[in-house]
Amino acid sequence: MTEIELSNEERQNGLLSADNLGRARTALLTDGFVVLLDVVDTQHIAKLRGKMLDDVAVILARNNVPTQFAKGNIQQDPPPLAPYLFRDVLVNDYVIQVTKSVLGSGLHNSFYSGNTNLPGSQPQPVHADYGQLWPNLEVAHPAFSYVVNLPVVDMDVHNGSTEIWPGTHTDPSVYWQSGDIKVAPDLLEMRRKDVPPLQPKVRAGSVLIRDMRLWHRGVSNPSDQPRPMIAMIHNVAWFPGAELEMPVGTESVFQHGDLTTRVRYVQGDIDYLRRHEAYDVQK
Repeated sequence: MTEIELSNEERQNGLLSADNLGRARTALLTDGFVVLLDVVDTQHIAKLRGKMLDDVAVILARNNVPTQFAKGNIQQDPPPLAPYLFRDVLVNDYVIQVTKSVLGSGLHNSFYSGNTNLPGSQPQPVHADYGQLWPNLEVAHPAFSYVVNLPVVDMDVHNGSTEIWPGTHTDPSVYWQSGDIKVAPDLLEMRRKDVPPLQPKVRAGSVLIRDMRLWHRGVSNPSDQPRPMIAMIHNVAWFPGAELEMPVGTESVFQHGDLTTRVRYVQGDIDYLRRHEAYDVQK
């Protein structure tokens, strides 16, 4: 696993060195993921953590809990309102430099949600968030989207860190048109013999960037606390994406020269805790 530790100079300038940018880009192209260490203010993380942990109870009180594949894995949006919108979360300069190095100019973000792994959860099936864009490929096409994961608590095997299968973004077996993003068991066993999966240790304030095609899953959380994680998606210029809803008056948070956030600004409250539904829940 490649971890990028910023120097004092990089933090002062807001720019990754050519060496660190090259290492991050290489990791994305070869492994399908990379971790940028300590690039978000921990005070911002603490504020998000407190609110998101409080919001878990509201989500679980719903009649239709937005379970994703398996019990205890729920989709949860971070609060899309002041005072919980932070530029180093939503338009992080270091993250954008890394995703732009692969996807090029015209990046856009069309997602601001996340997942929370609850205590005693059941493992999800291994899946790719999107898979390849075309079927019957002999060689995988270039990257088109990167998921930007930001844990708001320290994440490791003890609280259900996401299981990742390195290098699987280049496997053409899972593709969008199949209608099923789960990975077949025989493919998993073949892959496990070559490169087994891992559960990365990522501390709060660090960011994990992964290819949308990378195989992964939520695993059991053996701790007694929920493990929330924010997710954004940086897309290549030509790839479609939905609009986010954000409050009028927050426009300045999303302004960035290299990343466009697709936002519709609205008046009034945003019912962010009730807008997702259960997905492909396994019996």
